[in-house]
Amino acid sequence: MSLTLSAYQERAKATDLKPAGADGLVIALLGLVGEAGSLLTEYKKRMVDGEAHQGFKAHLAEELGDLLWYLATIATRNGLSLEDAAQRNLEKTRSRWLPPDHRAPLFDEGRAADEQLPRQFEYKYESREVEGRAKVLLVDERGTTIGDPLTDNAHEDDGYRFHDVLHLAHAVVLGWSPVYRKLLGRKRKSNDAVDHVDEVEDGARAQLAEELVAAATYEYAARHLYLQVDHVDWDLLRLVKRITAQLEVNVRTEAEWEEAMLLAFNVWRQVRDYNGGTLRGDLLARTLEFVPPKPASESGPVPVQ
Repeated sequence: MSLTLSAYQERAKATDLKPAGADGLVIALLGLVGEAGSLLTEYKKRMVDGEAHQGFKAHLAEELGDLLWYLATIATRNGLSLEDAAQRNLEKTRSRWLPPDHRAPLFDEGRAADEQLPRQFEYKYESREVEGRAKVLLVDERGTTIGDPLTDNAHEDDGYRFHDVLHLAHAVVLGWSPVYRKLLGRKRKSNDAVDHVDEVEDGARAQLAEELVAAATYEYAARHLYLQVDHVDWDLLRLVKRITAQLEVNVRTEAEWEEAMLLAFNVWRQVRDYNGGTLRGDLLARTLEFVPPKPASESGPVPVQ
């Protein structure tokens, strides 16, 4: 006979003989910690004794059962459903670790072309002297500058002058970048009196939210090998989700945000190594590629890396 978490929680409640109120809750919390220690001790014995520890699985099952009892008791004493908590946990971990079953439509689908982020783009980083200082500019195929000339705005060279790569990765993976949309003059204004998309989703507050995300990601990356890693920490993803909670991009999962971050810094590291280069993006294919600058002595096409 199968036993649901709800049924287990109800039966466990009948065996909770600890005092009511805060004291009983503290005892349950301490019991949970104690049982976790017992579980570790059991596993330590297995590591030391190996197969000679023949009762390992039986002891493990007992310890897991004790942990479950304390979890159910803590939930009950706080008016929570253990089954609901389990369901929310599955949804959270799926959002964190698994890619979506299918790519959601881009946020500006159905808009006129001049209100859409470009589905394909190619931009080049160029170094120029501006007002007596060396700065980098992002220019399109026609030579039009995208945004302002940038420096690192720091005492040390940390490559922040190339941080627009993060905004382009947001556009490619998430279909979202109010900063990039503003730089291109492609805000969604046509129906703003009704849906307020230009004011809310493409306005200054949304742009600030994206810049905060970029700054937080960059600060984290600087402490983690500029994301030469397989995953980023939960804390960063939770922070990003909080910053963007009131915006349309809140439907994108933690797994998609992580994909955008890792892609951004994979490209950014190459841009920094070459101190420039070309960026090719495709929002439909969700790709962002780097083309290194061609040495003056070479001719012919340059392969994408």
